[in-house]
Amino acid sequence: MIRITFSILLAVIFIPSLIGYSQPSDFAASADTLLNRLDFNSAALQNVTDNQGNTGTALQELLYYYRNRTGVKHPINTIRDEEITERDLKWANDALEHIFVGQPAYSSYFCGEDINWESRPVPDNEWVWQLNRMYFWNAMGKVYAKSRDERYAKEWCSQLIDWTSKNPRDDAHEYAWRSIETGIRGYSWTGLFQRFIHSQNFTPKVLVAFLNSCYEHAEYLMTVYHTGSNWALMEAEGLAFIAFTFPEFKHSPQWKAEAIRRLNQEINLQVYPDGQQRELAMGYHVGSIRWFYRTYQLAKLNGLENEFPETYISSIERMCEVPMKLCLPDGTNAQFGDAWAGKPGQYSDRFMEWSQRFNRQDFLFLATNGEQGVAPDKTAYNLSNSGLYSLRSSWDKNAVCMVLKNGPDGGGHCQPDNGTFTLYAGGRTLMPDAGSYIYHGDPDGRAWFRQTKIHQTLTLNGENTKYDPELLLWQPGEELDILVVENAGYQNLTHRRSVFFVDKRYFVIVDEAIGTGIGDVDIHFQLAPGSTVIDKNQLSVRSDFREGWNVFIRTEKQKLVELSEEEGWVSFEYTKKQPRPAIRYRIKKSTPNQPVRFITLVVPYEKEIPDIQVEFSPDSDANNLLLKVQGNDGEKVLKYNL
Repeated sequence: MIRITFSILLAVIFIPSLIGYSQPSDFAASADTLLNRLDFNSAALQNVTDNQGNTGTALQELLYYYRNRTGVKHPINTIRDEEITERDLKWANDALEHIFVGQPAYSSYFCGEDINWESRPVPDNEWVWQLNRMYFWNAMGKVYAKSRDERYAKEWCSQLIDWTSKNPRDDAHEYAWRSIETGIRGYSWTGLFQRFIHSQNFTPKVLVAFLNSCYEHAEYLMTVYHTGSNWALMEAEGLAFIAFTFPEFKHSPQWKAEAIRRLNQEINLQVYPDGQQRELAMGYHVGSIRWFYRTYQLAKLNGLENEFPETYISSIERMCEVPMKLCLPDGTNAQFGDAWAGKPGQYSDRFMEWSQRFNRQDFLFLATNGEQGVAPDKTAYNLSNSGLYSLRSSWDKNAVCMVLKNGPDGGGHCQPDNGTFTLYAGGRTLMPDAGSYIYHGDPDGRAWFRQTKIHQTLTLNGENTKYDPELLLWQPGEELDILVVENAGYQNLTHRRSVFFVDKRYFVIVDEAIGTGIGDVDIHFQLAPGSTVIDKNQLSVRSDFREGWNVFIRTEKQKLVELSEEEGWVSFEYTKKQPRPAIRYRIKKSTPNQPVRFITLVVPYEKEIPDIQVEFSPDSDANNLLLKVQGNDGEKVLKYNL
């Protein structure tokens, strides 16, 4: 009796809603299309099935069903006391006026009273692509969930219908239907569904538009699979979230099985045994952790975690170790490839989440800035599969730290920069990687930042290198860490770089050009933005910050070595760059058998430049290096035998 009474109330509420909207001529056809896509063998849809002959009533029953079902769990419903940031509020309020954010590095843009979803206020395609990821919808959903202000729900429902009507899945709307945007929407829209489904503005018309579009998203994602890249993860995640959230679709079992299959396959293809994601860019690595984990979390909520093997979670845990091992002491990134430094402590919330998920005291230490937990048990890490190495003096935020890269080809988000490094000390990144600046809209600018010669490494005639890395020696110790790597970057020349981290205070770097290649052999170094003092006679350069730490660089004198300044830029944010000091040491290699070797002192210091002298021993040979270092604390011998 109660159920009948509620149905009558439902009809009173929703029949006017159906009439109140200006119905498109094909609404009935769209509704029939949706109903034909559902699995009416499901007992849960019995009331919808019973009313298939009456579309209006069937849709009312379907909406009632979705508002009251309890058998499907979604992670967004586990969130408690969600924080609304100033940015969330701005994006949500702007969206009410059709002022949308695309690529967040650019200003938000008014896309018209009659929304133009192909708006291009800048020449960078990233803007229109990311416009169609609808970050502002996520902000609207968060604000609505907190405030229950129906303005946000009403506008979101209107924009959802507008987008779905204007953006059918066809070649003419490719800007909105790249597989990456489709996957991102597949994930985020299911959360928006949870946030808005109980709004009085979420009518049967909205339900039809929403579910039909989700169906189209899933069907499209079944046809695309960018294996080996982060795109594959977002594609699979979007497919999985639609399949799990809407098991009522006839094809949901196939979608679910395929999404899980892809993720199980990709975690083996994309994640090296050392835990690093194969594209070798920290932002994509950290993103991949979420893309791998969120579908597992969704499956676990719905009792299907056994669809993933135990190795799946152990691989994710190793991935979570990578930012611990490779981030600089303040938590920023060594921005190799398409990565940005970010902000100090940027992963604190994630380390807290990971510490709880994996019961890790070292993650807790990083999450709380050392106030809780236990510091990681090492200060030197070797991720040899991905060719990433870190050497640090301690786990204090003012520690001396070098992160060096000498890895395989990571694809389009990687740069030909093997041998390069980032240096940090005293709370300052003294020698940052150049970064990547931009993706689209400025091809010359992007190409400039992808040159080998603008990284801290060796070039022959200024040309870009290829990826052909090898680890020759990894020998950490209490007072001396030694790292020796090679990259056969040119057809007839190999760069060997030997790094000695002496007393956890300074570095001696030996660069050798091995092979018959001839021409200008250069070693390039770049400093943080700011003034410098260059002494060409002493072959030295130092930063000149008035407060805090500086860095001193000097290559030992020998015949033929010359020091000159180069063009230098660094990008810490997308679309933004600033000039910075850059130098090169050059030896002209005029004969195939001419030996070329640079011995460089790299010393971070706080007040005075330490007096350190380095002497190369003639007893050294191709695989045995011997150096003598004289400083205020006496003589040290640096050596290795390969």
